[in-house]
Amino acid sequence: MKYKYLPVADVEKLLQEANPLILDCRNVKDYQAGHLDNALHVHEGLKESLIKRGDKQRSLLIYCYHGHASEHLAEFFTDFGFKDVYSLVGGYASWKEQH
Repeated sequence: MKYKYLPVADVEKLLQEANPLILDCRNVKDYQAGHLDNALHVHEGLKESLIKRGDKQRSLLIYCYHGHASEHLAEFFTDFGFKDVYSLVGGYASWKEQH
């Protein structure tokens, strides 16, 4: 596996140490209702832009609803050469439950 699983308990440490680009792959309505600070909503244009011009050395933290869709997106980005990619275990639901 090229990407890593990140438990909610380790999010703050990653945010402080790596300043990751945070990607929310839920639907727009749910993203607008609430998301992690500084998270970008993932859409095709953003994915294309990151693949073409993104810093592949910068850490990516990806989350979805419960942690399944983010795994696929994490794999997608590692396939395109991103080196330090994380999928949030339990997704936004797990993060929200603990915050």
